[in-house]
This record gives sequence, C-alpha cells and structure tokens, in this order.
Amino acid sequence: MPAPRNELKAAMAAGDMLRGLWLALGSETVTEIAGRAGFDWCLIDGEHGPWDPTLIRRQLMVLEGTGTAPVVRVPVGEPWVLKQVLDLGAQTVMVPMINSAAEAEAAVRACRYPPEGIRGNGGATMRAGGYGGIPDYAATANEEICVIVQAESRAAMTDLAGIAAVEGVDCVFIGPADLGGDMGFRDDLGAPELWAEILQGIKIITDAGKAAGIIVAPSRFAQMAEAGITFLGLGADSNVITDSLRALARGAA
Repeated sequence: MPAPRNELKAAMAAGDMLRGLWLALGSETVTEIAGRAGFDWCLIDGEHGPWDPTLIRRQLMVLEGTGTAPVVRVPVGEPWVLKQVLDLGAQTVMVPMINSAAEAEAAVRACRYPPEGIRGNGGATMRAGGYGGIPDYAATANEEICVIVQAESRAAMTDLAGIAAVEGVDCVFIGPADLGGDMGFRDDLGAPELWAEILQGIKIITDAGKAAGIIVAPSRFAQMAEAGITFLGLGADSNVITDSLRALARGAA
C-alpha cells in the first residue's frame, strides 16, 4: 500500500486556483469549522501560531474528516522540525524565511527519504505511515510531499529565480509583510514599490513553472489572480473572528 495521494499537490501542479485560510488560533473547534466552510486548504500556522506538535496532530485529524487539505507552516526549516511535522501526517509543508536556492534545496532534502534526502524513518511509530499500516510508505512518500517555501526578504527576491528552479519546490509563497519590512515599508504595506517587486516576483515564479502563493487583503484578490497567483490566502481565523464580532457588537449598539 502506497502513501496517500496528495490531491493538493496534484491540483497545484495542474495550475488550479486554490483558496485557503490561515489557522493562527490553535483551536480544534475553529479548525473544524474552517474545514467545513469550503476552502481548498487550511494552513495550520506553527510559526506565528503555537508550535505544539500534539495540537497540530489533533488539527490534522480534524481536517482529515472535513475533506479540506491541510498545510502546516513550520517555525523554522530545521530538518528535525520538518521530520516531526511530516511524521505527524502533514503532506504539505510551508517553510518560512527561505533566502536562497541553497536554503530551498536543504528544505526539500529534509522532506525526502534517502537517497533523495535526509528525512529519518520513524517506521511504525508514525501517524503518517498509519502506524505501520501503510507498508510502502517510505518507498512512496517522497512523491506525495508538497514543499512550499516562503520568499519574504530582499535576499530571497534577489535569488528568486534560483529558488523557483529548485527541484522539489512546488510553490514559492511571497510574504508581503516581512518583505515590506525588509524593503523599508513596514508601516506602509501599500507602497507601490513593494507591489511592483511582488508582481515581478510572481512572474519569475510562474515563468519557472512553479505555483506562486501569497496572502492579501480582499481588495487585492483579483489583482493577484490576474498576476498569476494560484495559491491564495484569503485571510486568517483570528482576523475573521475579530472583524465579525466587532461588526456584530457595533450592530447591536
């Protein structure tokens, strides 16, 4: 029995528009609600949200029951961190702060079993392999792992063509907030210079044949789709709940 097919990876390779939600709150209940809402993917954020492997495992289990594809963002691209989240059952991972092609290559290798990579084999202890119930997991897992790397610095944008060319990188996700801060626009994320850089970056990524991703405000959805973004973050659970509750409170005043 092989590793489960990663339908999100297949859809990404086909160029489908994939819309999703950030999960920053670390709540299994919110995760289940989001999973049933109709998004193509939900991202469990272990970088700016809680890095709690037990909680992440529970969120993966909840999403599995909804049919919405899970993505897990790790806090750092360390091999042991990526190994752990893959063993928990994540098939699609996002790695932040990738600044060069060499760093992208290292992230891919950390996600693959030898001889293509350095991922350690936990055998029957892993949820990913069905606790031993998927006998061919190690032989087939590499092809089903989807690696999204984040370009969110001037250094990354300088080496963007190299990053996008790395075999095993499925998507390059531009982070507007950190990129804007690094470019001197921390408090002016609408700066035309920032968005010119982002649009140029999207073209570099798509010209390399890779999916381009971003998370933006609703006012930029159409612009980003037209530019070639196919992995589109629509918002975050924390913002959606905050905005909805504030609107409800104002309406009741």
